Amino acid sequence: MPDYNAPIIEEFHANGGKVSGMFSNMDLLLLTTTGAKSGNTYTRPLAYTTDGDHIVIIASKGGAPNNPDWFHNLVAHPDVTVELGTDKFAARAHRATGQERERLYEQHAQRYPVFNDYKAKTTREIPVFVLERV
Repeated sequence: MPDYNAPIIEEFHANGGKVSGMFSNMDLLLLTTTGAKSGNTYTRPLAYTTDGDHIVIIASKGGAPNNPDWFHNLVAHPDVTVELGTDKFAARAHRATGQERERLYEQHAQRYPVFNDYKAKTTREIPVFVLERV
């Protein structure tokens, strides 16, 4: 199966974290996770926001009825690698719940209104993760 993220990742690396196309108006990071079942590493471009010193990512999968693969990877292996621009560092993920989740999702959706559309498209509670540099 082709990796549709490969050209985005390549452009991200070539341009210090900047990409064109549908992600050009978003703050984008690269998240490298360890596969929940395979143990292989996987890198995915994701929109992010910040909350103080923490990075916030949303497992929306465009409002699909199920979570993205990287969600399962983070649950199984919360230690990840993050690339922001040319900065690459280790981080640990935790899943936000309750009021923290609501606040962070709303903050994210204010920055990227399309996340309101994703929320309306699904009956699942879209997971929110907080990444903390280690």
